[in-house]
Amino acid sequence: MKIVVIGGTGLIGSKLVANLGARGHDAVAASPRSGVNAVTGEGLIAALAGADVVVDVANAPSWEPAAVLEFFERSSKNLVAAEAATNVRHHVALSIVGAERSPDNSYFRAKLAQENIVKSASVPYSIVRATQFFEFLGALAEMGVVGGRIVVPSAQFQPIASEDVADHLAEVATGQPLNGTIDIAGPERAPFNEFIARGVKASGDTRPVVGDPTGPYYGAPIDDTSLVPLGEARLGKTSLANWLTRR
Repeated sequence: MKIVVIGGTGLIGSKLVANLGARGHDAVAASPRSGVNAVTGEGLIAALAGADVVVDVANAPSWEPAAVLEFFERSSKNLVAAEAATNVRHHVALSIVGAERSPDNSYFRAKLAQENIVKSASVPYSIVRATQFFEFLGALAEMGVVGGRIVVPSAQFQPIASEDVADHLAEVATGQPLNGTIDIAGPERAPFNEFIARGVKASGDTRPVVGDPTGPYYGAPIDDTSLVPLGEARLGKTSLANWLTRR
């Protein structure tokens, strides 16, 4: 099966290409580096020729509200149009758990716009919503630095390893289109600040981590239901302890 991965050279995309290749599929990494630009449409038709499945894991270079919305709207519209023209049979999009629960988060709003474009297109689809990745815990900690402390939300959190995200995406991409949405998350749920504290400690950082019940997430207010699956979810296999040990 030929599977084109849009954003195939990034954190998730590179792991997904390797995962699909190990499963015996013809996985093609498509990105501006390879002359494929979903935002402008450059190279899309040629890249998608003969493809059975397209997986979109591309990320916006800017999270400024207008720019991130334009990125996901333009790239998604160009992708589904190119897929229809080349008879692609399955579009898989990576999105975010709880995107509709944080209306003040401009990135989440942009991902919802992407989802709506995918749902309204003629190409059968699957939307895989993931929680935050372990790989970004360090950056989240630095965002919360206040003086000599790290102040982050205490809302419930269930982050996942990027390799588990890639594994779930590979399973969905090689299966039948869901024409629906699934959630994926890590195997452990705990307060946000507890995950951050464990990551900080593992890195040798001695700064105290403080959980703030009113703490925002990327500038937007959240609560215990904002960032975690509320119903059934497919869980990753990698615990934070195992991930930290391997890191």
